[in-house]
Amino acid sequence: MNLDRENMKKLMLLITFTVFLLVGVQRLDVVLGTLDVVWTIFFPFVLGSAIAFFLNVPMSFLERTLFGEKREEKWKEKLARPLSLLLTVVLVIAVIVLVIFVVVPELSSTVTSLAAQVEAAVPRAQKWLNGIFQDNEQVSAWFNSMEVNWEAMVQRGLNVLQTGAESILASTVLVARGIISAVYTFVIAVVFSCYVLIQKEKLRIQARKLLKAVFPKKHAERILYIFSLSYQTFTNFVTGQCLEAVILGTMFFVVMSILRFPYALLVGVLVAFTALIPIFGAFIGCAVGAFLILVVNPMRALAFIILFLVLQQVEGNLIYPHVVGNSVGLPSIWVLVAVTVGGNLMGLVGMLIFIPIVSVLYTLLREWVYRRLKEKNIETDGE
Repeated sequence: MNLDRENMKKLMLLITFTVFLLVGVQRLDVVLGTLDVVWTIFFPFVLGSAIAFFLNVPMSFLERTLFGEKREEKWKEKLARPLSLLLTVVLVIAVIVLVIFVVVPELSSTVTSLAAQVEAAVPRAQKWLNGIFQDNEQVSAWFNSMEVNWEAMVQRGLNVLQTGAESILASTVLVARGIISAVYTFVIAVVFSCYVLIQKEKLRIQARKLLKAVFPKKHAERILYIFSLSYQTFTNFVTGQCLEAVILGTMFFVVMSILRFPYALLVGVLVAFTALIPIFGAFIGCAVGAFLILVVNPMRALAFIILFLVLQQVEGNLIYPHVVGNSVGLPSIWVLVAVTVGGNLMGLVGMLIFIPIVSVLYTLLREWVYRRLKEKNIETDGE
């Protein structure tokens, strides 16, 4: 090996990397602790970037719709971005208020009604049990032989309440700190996301310059292409997922209104919001909707479950694979695989992010396969 200046530099970098790797393996606890501290520091900015990404979809749509692609007037150029961002924030707040003031009161009133029905059913159940067992001397004798020490039970309950009160009092300060920290983190994230959205073009130019300064031109272009593909895929996925949720919620509202089901609007809103969770989210809306209808009419609740299964088949086989699957360029079978694998690995978050991730990997793999086939002069029949 020729130990010139370039090779010596590579050798020193390799030795340094090996030393750091060995030290990191031996002191893994210190490394993990350091990473945890770094993650805690930068988490508000990561959360802000995620918020900015999701808000950018409706903001860009409003900006194009209200002010057009080309804005020659200076006042349009100055007002387009801030006004579109303000309208987007107002839209998000309106959706949250809709959920709070429509869904939550209905749920609370339903729970109250259910509690009242249970309370009224207890005397009937006692009367029914007395009618069954009053002629059974053995059961009656067993009930009569039962001795309940009410004083001991009351004392035991008081001890439990005292212990619970002490533990609650001891944890109040920790809970308050956690709430204040969460609010602080969220506020910082929202402010940071607004800055990112206002200056996204400038940040994009800076990021391109940084990549081209650090990496060779070929590698920098490849990284930029992957970033662009990822951004477009995630944007299409968010748009398709929201569109699919609106379609499914509207279907439930229209069909339930035609068939005169109770809580048609509420169930439609619930199904639309829970449908944002890919494929399986609508089942959560079904459970809540069936519970709401069960309080009013048990037979209607059974009919609602049947209706849900029918509409779910339509949504799962026709709407979701075509709306969301096509929006991310992913075949239907891989949409299902992505949701299943993502849910098993990361739960709800995995369901949401694995579809665009798998779509990016699928696109890159397909490009690589076609490039290799072209290099080997192999025709791709059937494509």
